[in-house]
Formats: sequence, structure tokens, C-alpha cells
Amino acid sequence: MWSSGRRVLQDLLSHPAVRSFSLTSTQNTVVVERWWQVPLSKVDSPPRLHPRRHKIYKLVEDTKHAPKEKMELILTQTVPKLGGRGETVFVKKSVGRNKLLAQGLAVYPSPENKKIFAEELRLLREGAPEERVQTRTGQLTVDLLKRSKLKISKMPLDEFQVNKEVVCREFQKKLRIVIPPHALSLPFESVKDLGDYWCEVTVNGMDIVRVPISLVPYENPSADYQRQLKAQMQQAAADISEPAKEEEEEEEAAAVNAVSAAAEEAEAGKDSVSQVSDAAEEETAASTQTSQDTTAPPSDDSKKD
Repeated sequence: MWSSGRRVLQDLLSHPAVRSFSLTSTQNTVVVERWWQVPLSKVDSPPRLHPRRHKIYKLVEDTKHAPKEKMELILTQTVPKLGGRGETVFVKKSVGRNKLLAQGLAVYPSPENKKIFAEELRLLREGAPEERVQTRTGQLTVDLLKRSKLKISKMPLDEFQVNKEVVCREFQKKLRIVIPPHALSLPFESVKDLGDYWCEVTVNGMDIVRVPISLVPYENPSADYQRQLKAQMQQAAADISEPAKEEEEEEEAAAVNAVSAAAEEAEAGKDSVSQVSDAAEEETAASTQTSQDTTAPPSDDSKKD
């Protein structure tokens, strides 16, 4: 039985339509080279290999750990943290096949698909305003701008002025929103006075959002300024606490005086009580003496009489 199975396998391998296993491309290839070069040999003679030295190899390339090529796709919908509709992205093949293509979120970048999305983008930019549709990313930007308020610190420079360039820079620095100059409209050319202002931002040429702007005094974030500010706050707190401390001392002195007066009154009351008790004792002693005199037995002289 074993011999017949081996014969069948040999027939299959010898058939021209069957590919040999040795010709199958490997998934992970490792390229190495000898550390020590083999010296040239004479013609028609094998190379002379050292028994140990020429068995040492060094790694040249390992395809298992090589960076894998990414897949190019065109998004058909807005994908968070990846891009919006019509954008070309490069993702891992596993993400592209198992998520984006499987869920219909992207398509292959064929010439037909590229032409379709390029035409859609052109109509979005150049079409009539009533034909345009705000993208999902644009709508999220509009909602964010409606909830935002820009605060600009006035620099301690005489030539400092708030203009369109400064407002665009502050939008990107504080609100993380990149606004091109042509999409920003200001009711003034430049301003340097402290106060409240406003600006208008146009999103994708369709929606216009008014954002409040406040020009506030400059605050130095350095450590010296912070120490100076802390000292000023402590001095102000001390100035406020001094009158309160004086009032507390006055209240404490009044309380001590009241306690001492109460103690003196108590001493005076104690003396009067002691005097009354002494008088009462004297009266008691006198009454006792009188009763003794009245109840004394008659003397012998009276009997004799």
C-alpha cells in the first residue's frame, strides 16, 4: 500500500502541469552572506572552504520584519482620524480589505474612480451655491466655530496690532483650526485697543460663522513674572487682612475686659454674701444666748427666799 501511494505521488510530481514544491515562493525570505570571503580557486577545481570560518554568516535582509507596503484607496465617506470623502489615503492591507472595502467606505483608485471624485470636487468648489452640499467635516467645523471664542493677548510692543494674519495664527495656535486668509473677514484693518470684537469665517465657501474675539492684556508666563504676581497677591491679601486683624484684636480686648469685669462683680458679690452670712451667724448666736438665758433653771437663792 505504501509503495503504491509513493508511486502515485511521484507520477503527480513528474507531470508537467504540476509545479514542484521547491519552486514555490516562500513567504519569509532571509538573505545572508558569508562573513569571510571564500578565496578564488583554480580552474576546474572546487573552492577550498575552511571547516569553521566559512560557516559563519551575517544577515543582509529579513523580509519577515521588513515594512509592508500599504494599500492606496479613495474614501467614499468620512472616516474619523483618516480623512473625508474623495481623499486618497494609504492604509494597511488588512485595514483596507477587512474594514474600508468590506464596509463600502472606500474604493480602489482606478482611473474611473479618480475621475468621478475629481469631478465631484470640482463641482463642490466651482458649482453654484445652491448646488453645493456641505461635507461632514465642514459641518463639524461649523459646529466647532459656533462654540468657540478667540482670546488674544496684547503684546507689550508699541507696533503690535491685531490684523488678519494675527487672527489666523491665533486660530491655529489656540483652537487648532487652520483658516486661510481668504476665508477670514474682519470689520477692521487693524486694531490695538483692548476690548471685544468679532470676525467672520467662511467654511467651504458656503456657511459663514461669526466668532467673538477678545483683546486682553498681556500676561507673561515666565517664572519671574509668576513670582512677582504671587508677591503682589500676597501683599494685597495682607493689606486686606490688617483691618480684620485689628478688629479681631479689639474684639479680643473687649472680651478680656468683659471677663475681668464679670470676675470683679463675682468677687464683690462674694464679699457681700460673706458679710450677710456673718451677720446671720451673729444674730443666730445672739438668739441662742437669749434662749439659753430664758430657759435656765431657777437658782438656789430664789428657793431660799
